[in-house]
Amino acid sequence: MFAFAPKIIAASACLVCATATFGMQAQCAASSGPQVTPVLELYTSEGCSSCPPADQWVSGFKGQDVVVQAFHVGYWDQLGWVDRFAAPAHTTRQREIAAHNRLRNIYTPQVVVNGRDWPQWGNAQSRITGPRGAARMHIALKRLADDQFEASVTPAAGSGAAQAWAAYWTVTEHGHSSRVKAGENAGEFLKHDFVVRQYTQAGTYQGGSTPQKLGLRSLAATPGHERQINLVVVEPQSGNTLQALSLQCGIVKAS
Repeated sequence: MFAFAPKIIAASACLVCATATFGMQAQCAASSGPQVTPVLELYTSEGCSSCPPADQWVSGFKGQDVVVQAFHVGYWDQLGWVDRFAAPAHTTRQREIAAHNRLRNIYTPQVVVNGRDWPQWGNAQSRITGPRGAARMHIALKRLADDQFEASVTPAAGSGAAQAWAAYWTVTEHGHSSRVKAGENAGEFLKHDFVVRQYTQAGTYQGGSTPQKLGLRSLAATPGHERQINLVVVEPQSGNTLQALSLQCGIVKAS
């Protein structure tokens, strides 16, 4: 289903979790590997009748070494159903990706792999899980407190001259659902994984050998839902993935 809008990056993770003890609080940490971890972005809406199959397809990547992010957009809300997971920043990001890919329009469902538009997403499994290039950046990510996280980003060993890079954070959650009562999906019970609950840009940097520290104060975890803290590092001009990392530290129990 297509929506016409002005022109306008997208961008991967090693789903590795290690636990240690930090004072009286369990600490969760992860480190990226020598290869680039793929980043898969889905642009979707509960108001789009073509989106549920894509939502279901994306759920199949649970447990794989892929950073998956389902960005809900709000430009179908006018059809009568307001998507509670949508945010204007998600649509802005989708327009930026369209600009990098020289697309005239934005649309749903849209799948983006490592910053590149992938309309044949049903056949994209091999592209996502196949051979991966050497990573040019390294990420170490740890939890400092329940909703406070810190990352260290450095050029990977042997990656050559330092380069400019940009980064962004997302917080994603599994296991959400909605009983849609209006719009194109009226009467449907929709299930969602990898739902982006927070999207935060982390800035652009000029490279160098000194580790760059990045911090995130996340929104509170939704009780009963697995969540992932993701950091994606990209080339600023192309949006291509340099490295990404996903950290999962357990589920907050419902009270």
